[in-house]
Amino acid sequence: MGETETDAGVRAACERGRALRSGVPRAAHGAWEVEEGRTGPLELLDEQAQQRLAYLVPERYLRMSASPFAFFRGGALAMAADLARTPATGIRVQVCGDAHLANFGGFASPERHLVFDINDFDETAPGPWEWDVKRLAASIEICGRNRGFRPSWRRSAVRSAVGSYREAMNAFSRMGALEVWYAQLDVVDVLTRALAGASRKEARRVRDKLEKAYGKTSTRAFEKHVRWEDGELRIMFDPPYLVPLDRFAPVADADRVAASLVELLAGYRESLSPELHCLFDRYTYLDAAQKVVGVGSVGTRAWIVAFADAQTGDPLVLQVKEAQESVVERIAGPCGLPSHGERVVRGQRLMQASSDMLLGYTGAEDEGGHVRDYYVRQLWDWKTSTDLDTAAPAEIEALGRLCGWTLARAHARSGDRFAIAGYLGTGSSFDRALAEFAASYADQNEADFRMFIDALSEGSLATGGRFRV
Repeated sequence: MGETETDAGVRAACERGRALRSGVPRAAHGAWEVEEGRTGPLELLDEQAQQRLAYLVPERYLRMSASPFAFFRGGALAMAADLARTPATGIRVQVCGDAHLANFGGFASPERHLVFDINDFDETAPGPWEWDVKRLAASIEICGRNRGFRPSWRRSAVRSAVGSYREAMNAFSRMGALEVWYAQLDVVDVLTRALAGASRKEARRVRDKLEKAYGKTSTRAFEKHVRWEDGELRIMFDPPYLVPLDRFAPVADADRVAASLVELLAGYRESLSPELHCLFDRYTYLDAAQKVVGVGSVGTRAWIVAFADAQTGDPLVLQVKEAQESVVERIAGPCGLPSHGERVVRGQRLMQASSDMLLGYTGAEDEGGHVRDYYVRQLWDWKTSTDLDTAAPAEIEALGRLCGWTLARAHARSGDRFAIAGYLGTGSSFDRALAEFAASYADQNEADFRMFIDALSEGSLATGGRFRV
């Protein structure tokens, strides 16, 4: 049978990808060095601090000071600015923008399967596919250093993850579009294969972790965060991490926030598919509280909102999280959507194989009368992740391979998978280059971290003042 028009088109796209190697050799991605005029990470942190709740900025810096890896997690903007100076093929996809190891994990699909996927999309926007792969590679190297793993392990783990991305992209280039969109990682299937021949102790540990994940539901979140107070259900007071509306001072602030919350929830409802209005309308609002979350997100406005089914009392806990300008947009240009909440939701649905059924977006005025963008999702829905502080080296290496496959699947859904596969090829040239890049960028991260700690000791970061470095 002769070559079809479709086959010819695919072959031509792969050839276009291979042709890009002449202008951007795969080995060129291994280079990293500071160029003159680099915008320092402290300056960028200071810039971000101006857009955040001032009283939470010191908490953000405290969390980032825990280790070079914690600093790296909070420094997505600094790395995006650095990546803009690195080689790129010009092929754009929907990128995560913050694709490090800790931003992948398991959660429930609408079909009630535990799936593995990217789980943080605050920074998602169209951008160069290389940026996500390089941030993932650097995170593996930096995590390995944080744990004291040998250089040989770190190099091998990075190459393994990048190789997984390359192999998966080649596989997706041989699939039809529907096959790519249906592709997903079922956690139970992955673990069943991984545990073949494992010890009883290891199998028991994995089963315990799965049971813990299945227990992370709205019911469990409700039990953890909600208490009876004066005959009413209220979210508990645990400052500064959890502050209910009625604990805001002065009272006028609480009133303004409450009014904004009503507006916010109404807008969120409208962002849901029409058939979900019936589901959401079953729930009655109980209480809301401001909640400090994550590392890089600290200082942005984030809430948890508690509801109960008016007839059965079944609980629902939603997380409402502020969406600001993506670090990718800040460097690569705006995506053109009406709001950052919509940007996050659209990006998440485009990159994930299965997304939270109640994922939506909204906007409301803040205490100063400025409209803020938000996205909304369930707080807990079978969420699970790898504990990077205690996981065995083999587990982290396996995690890296899963992340590489997942990132390739996400990029293949939105970008030219044929051209990317053609550029990467079947050899390990790109894998080796990114292992070199990861090691060099980890050195840079450590130097930036030391500068950050010095600035913290001077007090300039905690007070929000200008940096003297």
